[in-house]
Amino acid sequence: MVDDKERNMKCLTFFLMLPETVKNRSKKSSKKTNPSSSSSSSNSSSKLPPVCYEIITLKTKKKKKMAADIFPRKKPASSSSSTVQQHHQQNLSNNNLIPAPNWQGLYPTIRERNAVMFNNDLMADVHFVVGPPGGTQRLPGHKYVLAVGSSVFHAMFYGELAEDKDEIRIPDVDPAAFLAMLKYIYCDEIDLAADTVLATLYAAKKYIVPHLARACVNFLETSLSAKNACVLLSQSCLFEEPDLTQRCWEVIDAQAELALKSEGFCDIDFQTLESILRRETLNAKEIVVFEAALNWAEVECQRQDLALSIENKRKVLGKALYLIRIPTMALDDFANGAAQSGVLTLNETNDIFLWYTAAKKPELQFVSKARKGLVPQRCHRFQSCAYRSNQWRYRGRCDSIQFAVDKRVFIAGFGLYGSSCGSAEYSAKIELKRQGVVLGQNLSKYFSDGSSSTFPVWFEYPVQIEPDTFYTASVILDGNELSYFGQEGMTEVQCGKVTVQFQCSSDSTNGTGVQGGQIPELIFYA
Repeated sequence: MVDDKERNMKCLTFFLMLPETVKNRSKKSSKKTNPSSSSSSSNSSSKLPPVCYEIITLKTKKKKKMAADIFPRKKPASSSSSTVQQHHQQNLSNNNLIPAPNWQGLYPTIRERNAVMFNNDLMADVHFVVGPPGGTQRLPGHKYVLAVGSSVFHAMFYGELAEDKDEIRIPDVDPAAFLAMLKYIYCDEIDLAADTVLATLYAAKKYIVPHLARACVNFLETSLSAKNACVLLSQSCLFEEPDLTQRCWEVIDAQAELALKSEGFCDIDFQTLESILRRETLNAKEIVVFEAALNWAEVECQRQDLALSIENKRKVLGKALYLIRIPTMALDDFANGAAQSGVLTLNETNDIFLWYTAAKKPELQFVSKARKGLVPQRCHRFQSCAYRSNQWRYRGRCDSIQFAVDKRVFIAGFGLYGSSCGSAEYSAKIELKRQGVVLGQNLSKYFSDGSSSTFPVWFEYPVQIEPDTFYTASVILDGNELSYFGQEGMTEVQCGKVTVQFQCSSDSTNGTGVQGGQIPELIFYA
């Protein structure tokens, strides 16, 4: 069997990697040596609050000034700040940089002077050989600085069992991640990238650098999506990060079909596979769960160097196969899918067919109770609706409204009004956008029975909505022109633990706004 932990670490870089990271990987080394790139690096890292070392002084009547206050920085072209950033970029690829004479006088603060020593051989009293065999990198260090930044380094260099070694081998940490940790310790800067953040989290956990670890978790939560949720779930369990684990489950539950169809699902370990297949609130059709498990089994056979046969797929799935609730599938899905996959034995296939049709049902090893899934919540923004005497008309125009939430939710669809002149069928094109970018859309039909009720129209997959950002919900209706419409609209609605704010949209060309119109409901999972 392939070691689960080893496999997890091998897939760290791929599933969080942003498209631009992939495109620029070949240019990575040249960018690191370019001083002009320091500005963009600084901007990305400045979003995370730096952790500063505090200088404690004795209390006196007058507040003591720091060196930076006494000698304020000037702003010439060759300022100390730009020089420090230049040192950072050069040190990333050149650890033999020799500063100019009297370089200490160029920097007013101890943080900036320490930053010059980052990845610098000058005065280094220890070296680390980081990375697995064949991919190592030799990095310089300064024991005092490292001991101040990490209790593990303090014990390593100054503890009772400290060993006086000039070179320390660290085969289980990625060199780029180790450099990111050193940059934080030396420079008070957090510089994270999508392709190394998991490895950096591992390094921060190993050497007990809690503020850097917290920043890594925040980065992961921000970049969390259905594409990487399954991989992050397995890693969050490995790193013992319960908050990240909970966030992963929220995404997997709400966007289960997208998560199960992602490439990342095939690279999870067996234990994570079992936990997902057991999940009661998984919001997916069971045939999708079954197909995802077979895809995982195929990749697992390759990892174990097994032939891609039906027998081996069933072998690697083991007892996890019985966690798939095959008897709860629609009969067509079972007959055309699971029954013909070859993974089930003839007796199992026969018993499940009898389970669907016979009055006396056979005993099955499979779980026969359907998953609960998630219950959608409805945010209704109108206090009343009008009809007949003042009908709402369409003529192919767009009804639109903007909204924002204070917690991450997943929009599953909209509730819409129907005909005010008896029953009618409508065709609805619904759309969800953020800053003009379409996040989800669907064209579907719904039947209105002539009542003032709202009728749900669904997206193909729920759309993830981040807090404190306005999104635009739009619909173009085609059907009976006379319809109900909402009145006495509210700008803020409390729906369970989620607060939703509404504002008018410039996309609305049919009169819908905060006070009245269409799109009376947002349907979401939270």
